[in-house]
Amino acid sequence: MTPAEPTGGTRARWIGAGYAAQGLGYAAVVTALPMFKERQGFDDALVSVILLLVVVAAAGGSLLADAVAARWGSRFALAGGLLAVGAALGLTTFRTPTAVFVAILIIYGVGLGTVDASLSMQGVLVQARLGRSVMNRLFAAYTAAAMAAALLMSAFVAGGAGASVSVGIAGAFAVAVALAGWRGYEPARTVLPDLTGHRHPRGNSRRVVLICGALIFTAFLADSAVSTWSTIYLHDSLLAADSIAPLGYAAYQFTVLVSRLTGDHVVPRTGVAAAATAALLVCAVGCGLVVAVPSVAAAIAGFALTGLGVGVLVPLAFSAAGHAVPGNSDEVIARVNLFNYGGALIGAVLLGLLSEPVGLRVAFLVPVLGLLLTLPVVRHLRRLADASAAQRQPAGSEA
Repeated sequence: MTPAEPTGGTRARWIGAGYAAQGLGYAAVVTALPMFKERQGFDDALVSVILLLVVVAAAGGSLLADAVAARWGSRFALAGGLLAVGAALGLTTFRTPTAVFVAILIIYGVGLGTVDASLSMQGVLVQARLGRSVMNRLFAAYTAAAMAAALLMSAFVAGGAGASVSVGIAGAFAVAVALAGWRGYEPARTVLPDLTGHRHPRGNSRRVVLICGALIFTAFLADSAVSTWSTIYLHDSLLAADSIAPLGYAAYQFTVLVSRLTGDHVVPRTGVAAAATAALLVCAVGCGLVVAVPSVAAAIAGFALTGLGVGVLVPLAFSAAGHAVPGNSDEVIARVNLFNYGGALIGAVLLGLLSEPVGLRVAFLVPVLGLLLTLPVVRHLRRLADASAAQRQPAGSEA
């Protein structure tokens, strides 16, 4: 007897497991960096070069996801990417020559980018199948898993087991989700049937990529700034105690999770444009508070506010991109995902370069300016949302 096709809810849960695997793996790698650095004998300069190579590899992985999705469907890209991530994470637990270790991390980067893009493709597809917003909750699975990975790393290191155990668990989980979830992933290649019968020229796709990509770029600029520099700013600039300094990042991750757990209820009620405007302004106020008030409490509050906005912006932008070009969603999402890496790179690198001449406090003006300069994009996002709603009206139906 042929097994029954998974329901929309079951598919959403398996795709959510993919988001969790991605969050668990990424957080495991980030928190294991000090261990990798010490074990392999790397200096800070080499670590920076390796991270840059991983980002470039991830961008290539995003393009690979587009090619695979166009030929076979995004579930092939997702499963393949998770297997690459799992294998690479497993291999990082062993001491290897520098060239081999760098090659392993590049493979991880390709898998990371492939999974990033294909997860968003899958999320948009299952959202269309269910007929309701679920993108925020899918991203919430990523955030919750990342928080769990940080706690696991802390527990294993404190218990003497070492960081490799946590990384190995994350790798095994990625492989398990790839294999066990295969049937549960969305098999389709495009998000929605174009009920109007309209064709979507390539120029319109480029417009969607630029509009939604600008939101993704800015969101990851703010995310990378907080993720990379919040603890250092609290500890080195504001002289917070070792036990207090990580609370800025913890507060940020907590509010990202809260906003994603509630976003699927809020965004449909407020509208995409209003939600994007509010998210950009809240982020700007949060980073602005860090700049304006040089105190530990104000900085932690500012990072928390930033998380509320970032948590909504990312799923909102991917969802809008997927619905704006119904017959070409996989390609558009893969290209929008590329802006992720540009924003993350600038948020991490530019603030670091500015920290010496002007200090980290002033350097946090970079995300403030980026967020404010992105506000005019919302006007174009509103037009995209209106056009997307019109496309979903069947031909001959009343508006």
